[in-house]
Amino acid sequence: MNINTASVSRTLSTAGKKTAKVVPQVLLYAVMTGLAFIFLYPFLFMLVTSLMNNSDLNNSLVRWLPRELYFENFSMAARLMDYWATTKNTVFYTVAATVGQLISCSMAGYALARFEFFGRKIAMFFIILAMLVPTQTIIVPQYVIYTDLEWLNTFNPIVIPAFLGFGLRGPLFIYIFRQFFLGQPRELEEAARVDGCGFIRTFTHVVFPVAKSIYIVVLVLALVWHWADFFEPSMYLNKSHLKLVSMRLQGISDILTLPADVLQSEHNINDNNPISDATLMAGTFMVVLPILVAYAFLQKQFVQGIERSGLTGE
Repeated sequence: MNINTASVSRTLSTAGKKTAKVVPQVLLYAVMTGLAFIFLYPFLFMLVTSLMNNSDLNNSLVRWLPRELYFENFSMAARLMDYWATTKNTVFYTVAATVGQLISCSMAGYALARFEFFGRKIAMFFIILAMLVPTQTIIVPQYVIYTDLEWLNTFNPIVIPAFLGFGLRGPLFIYIFRQFFLGQPRELEEAARVDGCGFIRTFTHVVFPVAKSIYIVVLVLALVWHWADFFEPSMYLNKSHLKLVSMRLQGISDILTLPADVLQSEHNINDNNPISDATLMAGTFMVVLPILVAYAFLQKQFVQGIERSGLTGE
């Protein structure tokens, strides 16, 4: 009898321990699933809506599963956005600005982290100030300056500042690089200088290989922000052949508000060739798709870069 009681006690104890381990895991996965759904919901809504026709959009019973997959929304969106031409412009702007910021911001961040010079703290003050000041508050003087330089309707106002350590989120990237280099030991660089390496060779052969993780982080952030940028390009690029995909996407939203006669005369859109919110969602998906593809290839390196970046205070 005692043996049976001891056996039952051990069984209950083991079951209790397993339950104690399983319950937290179940709760963790439930919370993670809920958070994943919150983040994925806008994307799922965009994708499902982009495949609906007008009948499904106006049917309250159709929520997540279209009765018929309507791919004409994508061809309509591509035509209204002049997708391939604007994608070329966006790729050029995104790549040029990203490369410029990777070069200039990394070197500026390295200088602020490694060298002692007069005005270093003042420079950091203005960099942090530039991080805090919204672009909208200084866009008027910038516009006047670029007008005087005759840079309007060119890519100069949104590309050249990137090579000077500024541009979209430039001060933030300088700060990220500075914080990373502050956390790295100086011994390798000092050894390279003892061996006769100058600044450029030390930076390219010693500093850069060590900093690959933070370069990947800044690369992904810069690609996403430049690709989706709308405000500054819309201020400086007014000619149709220079517009970016984000600007053309706004054009679809504007077209939806036009009267039927204007749609027919200017855009060849009628009841047989309709435009709706589904067209706008299809255009949005086409804008987001290149970024999703790029992130799919860089996801592992990006996560590892975040883990290894060592963004700590001084």
